Amino acid sequence: MAAATRGCPPLGSLLRLLGLLSAATASWDLASLRCNLGSFCECDFRPDLPGLECDLAQHLAGQHLAKALVVKSLKAFVHDPSPTKPLVLSLHGWTGTGKSYVSSLLAHYLFQGGLRSPHVHHFSPIIHFPHPSNIDRYKDLKNWVQGNLTACGRSLFLFDEMDKLPPGLMEVLRPFLGPSWVVYGTNYRKAIFIFISNTGGEQINQVALEAWRSRRDREEISLQELEPAVSRAVLDNPHHGFWHSGIMEERLLDAMVPFLPLQRHHVRHCVLNELAQLGLEPRDEVVQAVLDSTTYFPEDEQLFSSNGCKTVASRIAFFL
Repeated sequence: MAAATRGCPPLGSLLRLLGLLSAATASWDLASLRCNLGSFCECDFRPDLPGLECDLAQHLAGQHLAKALVVKSLKAFVHDPSPTKPLVLSLHGWTGTGKSYVSSLLAHYLFQGGLRSPHVHHFSPIIHFPHPSNIDRYKDLKNWVQGNLTACGRSLFLFDEMDKLPPGLMEVLRPFLGPSWVVYGTNYRKAIFIFISNTGGEQINQVALEAWRSRRDREEISLQELEPAVSRAVLDNPHHGFWHSGIMEERLLDAMVPFLPLQRHHVRHCVLNELAQLGLEPRDEVVQAVLDSTTYFPEDEQLFSSNGCKTVASRIAFFL
């Protein structure tokens, strides 16, 4: 799955000829400086876009829009040797629809160390920003991001549960997300920022429900139908990290990626995938038990899974 290894350019035979510790130390410092500037090496950035595309096609159920947007955005960004701004994606949708799964795949297929890479940074409001009263202290996030971008311009920043962040905190990131060339002396244009939230999920669900009631194929739902409603949901939500933020007003997001609610056959797909991951043969009684124990909405149609595929793993363990 991993892409072919590509390390920093070797320093050549100079170090071998000198053979001195002091020279090696000086050259190491030079290599670090060159990597920090972001023009001569890619840290452990090893993009495997075919692998990502294949994994999304096989395992991400029911998300034609999310697959297309993520792959298209990444291809354009990764293949640009000198992007004018970072890639900024905002993932929206109901719980269990695949937002966190996609973000973990991005780390896995973009960085050699995956989520354990020192250049992949994952933030959770419950863990990192639990007390809104400490907003001023949390705004040191700007210096922290700046420091990590100085260490490696090829960095991935994941911000989970954006609808639980202290309002105003994300504003400190605004200078890093636009098309300026250098911010605070840091070359940041090759970074990737991913923002994840449930905000807009109800609006996305409503569009999907109306499409089903109109007998339209799910794949006919377009981004143009969803984007205005999702944008409005974010702007109207005082608990979202983008509340009254210049990030939205200045259109610094490259894409708002909608995740559609999952139907029964999508949950079945997740159950079969999970069984395969466990090395187990699909057993009809287990699959059926998981599907029957899942709750669906709306009450009349019983169309969409209330938790998407979020509880599939635990339910399988219960019925094995």
